[in-house]
Amino acid sequence: MKKQSYSTQERKENCIVIVVCTKKSDNLVRKLEEITRLAESTDLNVLASFSQNIKFFNKATVLGSGKISEIKDYIDGSEQPVDVAIVDYALTGSQMKNISNALGVRVVDRVGLIIDIFARGAKSNEAKLQVKYAQDKYLMPRLSEIQGTSGRFGSGGVGMRGPGETKLELNRRILEQEMENLRKQLDKIKKQRIVTRSARNKSGVKKIAIVGYTNAGKSSLINLLTKEQIYADDKLFATLDTTSRKLYLGIGQSAILTDTVGFISDLPHELIEAFSSTLTAAQEADLILHVVDVSLLNDVGGKSEYKVNMNMTNDVLDSIKATSNRLVLLNKADKLTRPIVIDDNEILISTKTGVGIDKLLSKIQDNLFLRIDDDGR
Repeated sequence: MKKQSYSTQERKENCIVIVVCTKKSDNLVRKLEEITRLAESTDLNVLASFSQNIKFFNKATVLGSGKISEIKDYIDGSEQPVDVAIVDYALTGSQMKNISNALGVRVVDRVGLIIDIFARGAKSNEAKLQVKYAQDKYLMPRLSEIQGTSGRFGSGGVGMRGPGETKLELNRRILEQEMENLRKQLDKIKKQRIVTRSARNKSGVKKIAIVGYTNAGKSSLINLLTKEQIYADDKLFATLDTTSRKLYLGIGQSAILTDTVGFISDLPHELIEAFSSTLTAAQEADLILHVVDVSLLNDVGGKSEYKVNMNMTNDVLDSIKATSNRLVLLNKADKLTRPIVIDDNEILISTKTGVGIDKLLSKIQDNLFLRIDDDGR
């Protein structure tokens, strides 16, 4: 009898992405690029994309019946099997169920996709706890609908993964108990952080927070400045854990440099709450290094894309009352295709070639040790 051979390599899940535009200010190209990169960051193979401008909102499926039929025809006629449909919109449980039943494939919305990426990227115990809490909070109002989709959601695949988990228990009572336990563990870690920060404050060590849109080059910057080897990759949310390193600035001068999780448009509120600790680092910083991917020059509503990303991050920093002592680092200068105007608090740098790094270090020293505060200190 002829022996059969089997491949041990897992096949990537195939997906389609569906972009929903509901506002005049929505930029289809930007939204399509972002949701595609998010899908690829969770190792999905994107087969096709669809979009619809929503004028008359369909409460059952969000998408119109004609668009549903168009997508269904593609799925049925596709040479490669479609495993999941990614919808760039925050869906309710019933909407997810209705779209799944209409298309005959698993459906994951924008929130579920981002949580899935966080679940894959969480490495430290704290990050895993935070992701699991966010995942449970997301699943809680959707339990009955997910359980009623003819088994299409199952316990694995994109949108259903958890850090360290092999099976997802879709049971409200179990989730409630688990969330309570997670909350207690996170509170304990938060108290430990307060003690650690209090000790740092007494030591008088200056604190610097690196913030910015995801994939702007924050981890690459901290590696370059501190000669460390923190994981960095050309993916959205490649790193999730808050990382602190010592930065030596000269004789007798040093600071604690903390990397934070990346920002993104419409970040799920479940994750904003779960990752409050990384925002605390920005709140308590003496100086903020705002890293921006300056190579993003596409026009978005009359502004360059990097400017839109910059404004979005600044809005978040302002909302949490982070220090106004900020340096904007226009990173990836080596990829610039045309000249740009640079403001006083902006520095053009490249973590790849080292351009602008000496100027940055000099500016950090000036801002931390020569800057006169409003109260005269």
